[in-house]
Amino acid sequence: MPNPEAPLIVQTDRTLLVDTSSPGYPEARDALVRFAELEKSPEHFHTYRITPLSVWNAAAAGMSAAAMEEVLRAHSRYEPPRNVVRFLHDTVERYGRVRLRREGERMFLESADETILTLAWNNRYVRQYLLAEPAAGRLEVDPALRGHVKQAMIRLGYPVEDLAGYVEGGRLDLAFREVRLSGSPLRIRPYQEEAVAVFHANGSLKGGSGVVVLPCGAGKTVVGIGAMCRTLRKTLVLTTSLTAVRQWRSELLDKTDLTPDMVGEYTGEVKDVRPVTITTYQILTYRRSRTEAFVHFDLFRASDWGLVIYDEVHLLPAPVFRVTAEIQALRRLGLTATLVREDGKEEDVFTLIGPKLYDVPWKVLERQGWIAAAECTEMRVGMDHDLRVRYSGSDRREAFRLASENPAKLPALRRLLARHAADRVLVIGQYLDQLQDYAREVGAPLITGRTPQKDRDRLYGAFRDGGLPLLFVSKVGNFAIDLPDANVLVQVSGTFGSRQEEAQRLGRVLRPKSDGSTARFYTLVSRDTLEQDPFAEKRQRFLTEQGYAYSILDLDRSTLEPAEDGARC
Repeated sequence: MPNPEAPLIVQTDRTLLVDTSSPGYPEARDALVRFAELEKSPEHFHTYRITPLSVWNAAAAGMSAAAMEEVLRAHSRYEPPRNVVRFLHDTVERYGRVRLRREGERMFLESADETILTLAWNNRYVRQYLLAEPAAGRLEVDPALRGHVKQAMIRLGYPVEDLAGYVEGGRLDLAFREVRLSGSPLRIRPYQEEAVAVFHANGSLKGGSGVVVLPCGAGKTVVGIGAMCRTLRKTLVLTTSLTAVRQWRSELLDKTDLTPDMVGEYTGEVKDVRPVTITTYQILTYRRSRTEAFVHFDLFRASDWGLVIYDEVHLLPAPVFRVTAEIQALRRLGLTATLVREDGKEEDVFTLIGPKLYDVPWKVLERQGWIAAAECTEMRVGMDHDLRVRYSGSDRREAFRLASENPAKLPALRRLLARHAADRVLVIGQYLDQLQDYAREVGAPLITGRTPQKDRDRLYGAFRDGGLPLLFVSKVGNFAIDLPDANVLVQVSGTFGSRQEEAQRLGRVLRPKSDGSTARFYTLVSRDTLEQDPFAEKRQRFLTEQGYAYSILDLDRSTLEPAEDGARC
């Protein structure tokens, strides 16, 4: 029977419309995010889509087709279309129908369905990685091309369950400390223990590769260390910056019994390969010219690694994907706050790193007190006449930059800084000229990619210690800066419609506050421009999916206090 109060309308093209005004909206949102992707989030109806990859990720995390169907039925206003229900069951059934197994030095794709093997043999993209035609329910695969055949098979519509196992790698004995170096007791959070257990899978072939998705500030590094403590193997850690390298090293020494001589740094400054070695994607993808080889790829073979950890795996550059396709015999753990990739390579993360194994909605951890509550506000400012004329005559890229660098944002920023004079404020943006002007105008330091590491460390330290209450950062601040007391972030410009950047920036202020206070995330946007629509709307989509509502504040028509009926994006 139809239920007019239910929030969900399921359509035959596998799009899902969710009525945000329905009392059942929050529960439906939290249930749908497990197996559907948010595509649009205007004020009244949000649009999700069910895709093969979204369903396979849910299946890999243990969700059955029956459970997905039950979510649709429990929240739907009308009977879900039969073709959508059938799609869920058929798609889940495809996961695990093809398996990769090893016999001695040989490797085989196996399936009980001979038709699938025939399709694979006759597909030119798959066949180049095969050694012999189907026989006895299996196809022989070149073991060196294990990752490539998985990529080809998922594009054929059949994700491969990889049970071919791993090389052991060199032994590394380590364990969590009971008491940190600072003297405080070390307590691993329940969800961190769960994530590690799911990844390790008691050492079985079903574990050892995959992605753990947790919000910024929720302690993904601890999950990585936990995986190391379970596997007990030499580990290569790939991360985003020198700052992140230093933070990983500090965390390892603070939380485990590893000694400093066991943890190496492989960066532009130091090339030190140790049982645990930490490097950056930038170093790995360095080459002298586009025609030359990547000079540091030998690091993957520089030691008998047993585990590779990909920090911020959603940023994995294409060259590292390519080398990862060739090291499928190593255990692989991806850590991220969001699997969203603006280049559409989510399938490559699934096949080469592994499926999403563990995911907790941000609001769940907020309710449990593990991350701070946050209020998000989009503040719209106008353009003066001359700028509006220039904007109207510009191409799309230049128009976006003009809107992003709108001088009217500086007075708005001043008002925010005055309002939050007692807080710890980060100001972040995309364009260096804009940041330099604003930092100079308000008399605050700025960290960019050109800032020497020792100066970055000094400024971050001063901010952490409370001596520096206001700090400007370029996009180098999107990732891996540990500033737990930051409680206000003002975003003055961003990278077009980047959802992952929006999520990462909110994450800078999500570490729980000692006083239990709410974090505040402001975005300054030029009204009636490309910056507002479509890019701000697109940027906010992932956080909307996680349950964050954006209040809309028009600075030409209201005060800085958000209206009670603030629009929800």
